[in-house]
Amino acid sequence: MPSLRDIKRKITSVKKTQQITKAMKMVAAAKLRRAQDRVISARPYSRKMFAVIANLASRVERAQHALLAKREPKKVKLVVLTSDRGLCGAYNTNILRKAVEAAREFQAQGKEVRINVVGRKGRDFFRKRAQFSVGQVWSDLGMIDYDKAAVIGKNIVDRFSAGETDEVYLLYNEFKSVIQQKVTLEKLLPVEPPTETDPFMSSVDYLYEPSAEAILSSILPKHIEVQVYRSMLESQASEMGARMTAMDSATRNAKDLIGKLTLKFNKQRQAAITKEISEIVGGAEALK
Repeated sequence: MPSLRDIKRKITSVKKTQQITKAMKMVAAAKLRRAQDRVISARPYSRKMFAVIANLASRVERAQHALLAKREPKKVKLVVLTSDRGLCGAYNTNILRKAVEAAREFQAQGKEVRINVVGRKGRDFFRKRAQFSVGQVWSDLGMIDYDKAAVIGKNIVDRFSAGETDEVYLLYNEFKSVIQQKVTLEKLLPVEPPTETDPFMSSVDYLYEPSAEAILSSILPKHIEVQVYRSMLESQASEMGARMTAMDSATRNAKDLIGKLTLKFNKQRQAAITKEISEIVGGAEALK
């Protein structure tokens, strides 16, 4: 049975942990607000960019641009977005589990899978699993900005244009709310033109200057960068939401544990006092 001193030390230790988790929750909440505002601002531009690309792509021959070229999917690139730090609940676990499932599904179809990773958690996870081929790794990016996303987008475009891969997929956590993030697998390349029933499809045609092909060649790489940027913002907002929720849960658990330890301390102290009183009374009776 632990002594009163041991229990008191444990109560002090849990209280210090509670202060840390509470502070981390407040920091995550502040960062979440900024990240959420950035996601909400980026979504309309991303959707409109896709609408423009979709309409242009439906009016040109796919072979006219490398990013539209549809090849037999023998080589697949999976870009997995994770965080650099932990203490965010099941955020990384969910995305990495889905990444493994997707990679094995592609391999079962006879495709060669190469995984690009954003974030240290994903890097460390796949380095320990030799059955997966890992390509580019980007980590310690800090706060996301467009320039960082553009570097990743350019790498994806260059590899696809060079014929090193036939399909590119993005795997990330889409931000829904503070307590809900959706793991999303999204095909990035080749860019798929919409069907007739697609809401992005417009029956109105336009006059293009200099030409639809020239405009497409100019904005297609930019479109990939924008989609990567948006997905990275979604991931960062999801990470902050998951960390805020995890730290809130940890703070409440620490409070419950402190209550249980305090109760145990009081009971044990009362037992010790009762024992001492009994020994004093017994000694006094023996002296009579």
